Amino acid sequence: MSVRLSNTDEYVSLLDKYDTWLFDCDGVIWKGDSMIEGAVEVLNLLRHRNKKVVFVTNNASKSRRSYRTKFDQLGVEAHVDEIYGSAYAAAVYLSSVINLPKTKRVYVIGTSGLEEELQNEGFFVLGGSDPADCTLEPFSLENFSLDPDVGAVVCGLDQMITYTKFSKAFQYLTRIPNCHFIATNEDSTYPTAHGTLPGGGSLSAVLRYAIGRDPVCTGKPQQVMLDCIKAKVSYDPTRTIMVGDRLNTDILFGQTGGLDTLLVLTGVTTENDITGPDASPIVPKFVTNSIGDLRVISTKAN
Repeated sequence: MSVRLSNTDEYVSLLDKYDTWLFDCDGVIWKGDSMIEGAVEVLNLLRHRNKKVVFVTNNASKSRRSYRTKFDQLGVEAHVDEIYGSAYAAAVYLSSVINLPKTKRVYVIGTSGLEEELQNEGFFVLGGSDPADCTLEPFSLENFSLDPDVGAVVCGLDQMITYTKFSKAFQYLTRIPNCHFIATNEDSTYPTAHGTLPGGGSLSAVLRYAIGRDPVCTGKPQQVMLDCIKAKVSYDPTRTIMVGDRLNTDILFGQTGGLDTLLVLTGVTTENDITGPDASPIVPKFVTNSIGDLRVISTKAN
């Protein structure tokens, strides 16, 4: 059963117990372009107490560099080496885990941020933001030329998704032997300031259904992301906590990695998801309404 945090002493105890704090972003620190109330104060408090802060996001629409720009715009202190996105994990997986030759090309369903991370790892990318693939013109195999050097298809959130992109990705995955199928994340939805929208997992599901096989997922809850963090951040798992708003990604990610977890209710997961007869079997260690609740610590003497 989860511990429901409700008073200052409980929040102080939580702060004392963990030295490293991993945060999801969308639904935890912000929603869309609007900050969660109190999030900046809490992050500043953690840094003031010499806690390590790491941002772990399934958002693959931005590179770490451009994600840093969003932090700056919202007034949140963050450094590039503290940001771990599923786009970065996908690029590292291809370059360092399966060692895909740099002579191979990668077909992208996704945005320029995903393309940037792949290019930073030395890959030539096709699709993505290419206007020829963002067209709404009907796709025809008659005019399609298969590039035999494509060695992987990487699918992330793509707000310019077209039938052409799905069709080209399908061709590479079915016609090129051993073409790798990578999904940056399997989020069915994601929260925005004005409501919930379909996520990257909903897009890769189209290809999964069409080709009859599952992709390798490099985002939460898969441990590829945690492997990337372990390679760069020194931490004690017994004194590390994962903070998220989604049970089947953030909380499961932390649990699978042997970390304690804190669920906030400012994003995808609702009270009904964790209570009652239909509650999820994924049970976080702690629950609080918002990350901003930890502000009460600042009222207690250091």
